[in-house]
Amino acid sequence: MKTLFLSLAVLALVSFDSLRYNELDEKQEINKTLDAWHKAAAEANFNAYFGTLTDDAIYIGTDPTENWDMNAFKAFAKPYFDRGRAWNFTALERHIYFDKSGKLAWFDELLNTQMKICRGSGVLVKIGKEWKIKHYVLSMTVPNDNTNAVVKIKEGIEDVVIKNLQAKK
Repeated sequence: MKTLFLSLAVLALVSFDSLRYNELDEKQEINKTLDAWHKAAAEANFNAYFGTLTDDAIYIGTDPTENWDMNAFKAFAKPYFDRGRAWNFTALERHIYFDKSGKLAWFDELLNTQMKICRGSGVLVKIGKEWKIKHYVLSMTVPNDNTNAVVKIKEGIEDVVIKNLQAKK
């Protein structure tokens, strides 16, 4: 009986350990996917960039009007890619999390960009052996001490956006 219990305990630990290592492997794959996605934009590789997204992906940009499905995002981005350089984002920090199935992941990242530090966050799904981005949100960061100054810059423009959005309710 002790031998059976000990064998089951060792098997459980080995199984748990292999799950943990699989998660580490999946994090590594997601990091590769996201880094390659950002690199594709920097190199203006339209097909590689959009090939990393699911067909029904949503991209939310920094402007309040930027909430795009794939077709709208491609239309917005194409002129940037056509000129030979889209945007250049490099991850400074990234956190990745998984659901219990291991086929859905979400992340947040701090990025070094032409806009200085931005925050990206999103959702990825595993399709076959590949991780694809299903949802991405890009936000500019604002140091807390500068919030009032930034609000003053934004208020005239965004008051109109707020009014229009409230009218649509």
